[in-house]
Amino acid sequence: MCKRFSQLLFCFMLILGASQPLEKGFAAGGTITIIEETVNVRNGPGLSYQLVKKVKNGEKYTIIKEQDNWIEIQLSNGETGWVANWVVTKNSDSASKPAKGSMKASAVATEDQLRVRSGPGTSFRIIGLLGKGQAFTVLAENENWLKVQTDFGEGWVTREYVLLENSQDSTKKETKETTTGIVNELLNVRNQPSTSSTIVGKLSKGQTITIYSKKGNWLEIQFANQKAWISADYVQIGGTNVKTDKPPSGITGVVTASSLNVRSNYSLNSSIVGKITKGQRFSIIEEDNNWIKIEYQPGKFGWAASWYFNKDQSNANLSSKDSKITILHNGTNIRKSPTVESEVLHRANEGETYSVNKVENNWYEITLGNGSSGFVAGWIVSTNGSGPIIEKQGVESYLKYKTIVIDPGHGGIDNGATGTNGTHEKELTLRTAQLLYDKLKSAGANVILTRSNDSYLPLPSRVRTAGVHQADAFISLHYDSNLDRSIRGMTGYYYHSYQKELADYLYHSTNEHTRLKSRGVRQGDYHVIRENNHKSVLMELGYISNPEEALTLNSSQFQENAATGLYNGLARFFKDN
Repeated sequence: MCKRFSQLLFCFMLILGASQPLEKGFAAGGTITIIEETVNVRNGPGLSYQLVKKVKNGEKYTIIKEQDNWIEIQLSNGETGWVANWVVTKNSDSASKPAKGSMKASAVATEDQLRVRSGPGTSFRIIGLLGKGQAFTVLAENENWLKVQTDFGEGWVTREYVLLENSQDSTKKETKETTTGIVNELLNVRNQPSTSSTIVGKLSKGQTITIYSKKGNWLEIQFANQKAWISADYVQIGGTNVKTDKPPSGITGVVTASSLNVRSNYSLNSSIVGKITKGQRFSIIEEDNNWIKIEYQPGKFGWAASWYFNKDQSNANLSSKDSKITILHNGTNIRKSPTVESEVLHRANEGETYSVNKVENNWYEITLGNGSSGFVAGWIVSTNGSGPIIEKQGVESYLKYKTIVIDPGHGGIDNGATGTNGTHEKELTLRTAQLLYDKLKSAGANVILTRSNDSYLPLPSRVRTAGVHQADAFISLHYDSNLDRSIRGMTGYYYHSYQKELADYLYHSTNEHTRLKSRGVRQGDYHVIRENNHKSVLMELGYISNPEEALTLNSSQFQENAATGLYNGLARFFKDN
C-alpha cells in the first residue's frame, strides 16, 4: 500500500501544486459544518487565493458547488467563498451518498420472474417480481446491481437480466441472438476460454445461463457484469429450469401480509382470482420460483407470492432420491444439531453432495458417508430436486440505526498503490465503499463516507469524521502492494485492544466470502486506527501488485463478495455485542 511513501509524496505535491487549482467543478447541495478551530475562507478553490474571512468550529454554511477538494459556500454577508473539504463535514444525506452511478433511464426485464430486492445483494428480502418485457425505471447503478423504481416501490435488481433502452452495452445488443442453458455440475467460470485462465467465479448445478457465443468447447456468458467463459461439457444447451411440481408433503405456509392477492398463474401479470389475509394457513401444492400454489377456497386453486408466507418445513418428508445439497465452500461445518453452537462432526469440501433427510430450523439434515446424520446450514449450500431452497435470514435488524463510517483510502492526488494493470488503489477503495454504502443504507444503517468522489482528505479529518458522528464502527478500506509480485492475500488491522473484536469479525467474514489467501488479523500502526477512539479496523483487501490477484480484485464479482463479507461481518458483530 506504500502508505508512508504516499503521505510524503502528497505533501511534496501539495506544496508544488497549491497555486494550480483544477478547473473542473460540479453542482452540489446541502450544508457543511466547520470542524477545525478556525478555517480560512478564500475567494477561489486553492491555497493561493486571497483570504476573505475566517470561520469558526461548529458554524454551518450552505454549499453552492464543489470543485475537486474545495467547496464554495454562502457567507452571511451575501458573498461567497471557498473552504477546503478536509476541514469541514457535510450534513446532507446526499453529500455522503456515493456519486457513482446516478442515472435515470427506462429499462425492461429480459427474464421472467426477475427478483426485485430491498437492497443490492441476494441476502436482502424479495419485495416483488418483474415479468419478462416488463418496463421500469433505473435510478442508479452499483457494480452488478441496479436501483430501480417499480410499481411496488424502489428496489434493486441484478443488471444481468436488464436491457436499458438505447443502451450501448454490447452484451445487451446480443440478446436477440442468444440461447440459454442449464448447468449440470458445480462449474468454474473463467476470464478466457482456457483451463489455464483465471477463475472469476462459480456457477451452481441447475443454474440457468444465457449463452452469447461458442468458441471450440467453450461457451461465452455474462457473469458479474463482464464477459466470461465456461466449459460446454457441463451445460445442457437450450434447457429450462426444472419446475418443482410437487413440494415435499407436510409443508404449509402462514400468510404474513395483511391482505394478499391470489392469481390465476405464477406471474404478477396474471388475473386476480381471490384474496387471503394475515394468519391464514395453507398447504403448499406446488412451487415455481418464488410463487406457491394453494387451495385458497374449497375446490379453488391459485398462486400467491411465496415471500409473503412463513413456511413450516419441520415435518417435510424428503426423499433422498430427489433431494440433495451441494457444498459450496471448502471446510463447511457439518454439525450434530441444527445450531451454530453445536459440535462439528465433519468438515465437507466444495462440490461434495449429500442426500437430505429433512429440514429443521433452516438447516438440512443430511446423511454422511459413514451412514450417520448431521446438519448443515441451508443458506451456505445449493440444493436440487424437491428440497426447499433456504435463504439466509435477514440481518438488517442488527444494522438498523447503527452509525457506520466508511473510509475509502487515499483519493485526489494521493493515488495510493498502483497495480500491475495501472489500477490505482484509490479507485478500488471507492468502488468497494460505494457498494458497501448501498448495502448498509438499504439495511437502515446511518452511513457516512469520508469521501464520495476522487478527492483528497487528510488522515486527521478521516478520524474526526468518526468522532463527529459518534460512529459505532469505522472501516478504512485499502488494497496492498509489495515489490515482490508473488505476495498475495488479505489482512485485517487494529491498533487498540478495543478494536480487535471488530477486526476479527470483519476480517473472517470478508475472507470467507472472497476466499483470498488468509494473512490474518494483526496489530498495525496506522493513523486512522491509532488515533481513533471508536471501534475501528483497517482492511487490506488483497494485493494489486500481484498480476493474477489484481485481475480478481478488479472484477465486479470480487467487489460484490468483499462488500457482502464486510456487510455480514458488521451484522454478526452487532448481533453479538
